[in-house]
This record gives sequence, C-alpha cells and structure tokens, in this order.
Amino acid sequence: MLKQSDRINLLGLSPDGLVAFFESIGEKRFRATQVLKWLHQQGASSFDEMTNISKSLRQKLAEVADIREPEVVLEKISTDGTRKWVIRMDGGSSIEMVLIPEGSRKTLCVSSR
Repeated sequence: MLKQSDRINLLGLSPDGLVAFFESIGEKRFRATQVLKWLHQQGASSFDEMTNISKSLRQKLAEVADIREPEVVLEKISTDGTRKWVIRMDGGSSIEMVLIPEGSRKTLCVSSR
C-alpha cells in the first residue's frame, strides 16, 4: 500500500480527472460517476461506504487513493455574525473565506493565499 502522501486524493479531482484516474488504474469510465455521486451527493468519507462498488475495487481504491477533506486551520466568528475560515489544501496552499451576513442575504468572499 502506498503511503498517504503518495495516494491520490479523489476529492481534489474534477469529474474529468476522476475519469482519467479510473482509466489509469484499469477501470471503466462509469466508475468515476459512481464515486463522484458517493463523494458529493452521499458524503462518503471512506470507500467501505460505497456499497454499489465491488469489494475488490474498494480495496484497490484504499491502496492507491484517499478521501481527504481540506483542513480548517482557523475559524473566527465576529459579534456581528461574520465568519472567517482559513482552509489548508493538499499541497500546502490555503484558501481564506469570509461569510458576511446582510439581513436576509449572505455574501461569501473567497481568496487564495
């Protein structure tokens, strides 16, 4: 099994990237759609949850891939309800997000660091 830093983070791949990944490991293209639904519609955080995928493929995925969410390194909540987050991505880059409440609306500002 590869060490974690060498495994592909499936959350970091676009739909086309997932197709390319599955083709690179000798799997059919439709597997990308299955896994995409598990990750982004069902919120799966492990391959074991993906019950419509064979056990052998789930085991193969666990050996070469990961499901790693970005790390929240800072969260601040102001008295006016404004929320600020700094999120560290794979590779070390960060994203700063600020959610600003405005009456019945909210504005989200996102910037990379």
